Amino acid sequence: MRHTKVKDLLNSTKTLQEVNAKGWVRTFRNNQFIALNDGSTINNIQCVVDFENTPEETLKRITTGAAVSVTGTLVES
Repeated sequence: MRHTKVKDLLNSTKTLQEVNAKGWVRTFRNNQFIALNDGSTINNIQCVVDFENTPEETLKRITTGAAVSVTGTLVES
């Protein structure tokens, strides 16, 4: 799957579609919420992690500045 820039995701009117975003973790809260930024805009996009089905060793590696690739459904908050 081809990745989409955060800027394009934030400007998109098409929701409920499967997307892939790559970037750096700005913050990671409650083992569930990632603020992701790829440098295409000053704004971040929030990614919700399914922490119950994500291995604990993977969650420990998600820290500020970590490079990640996130795939999921785009929904409006």
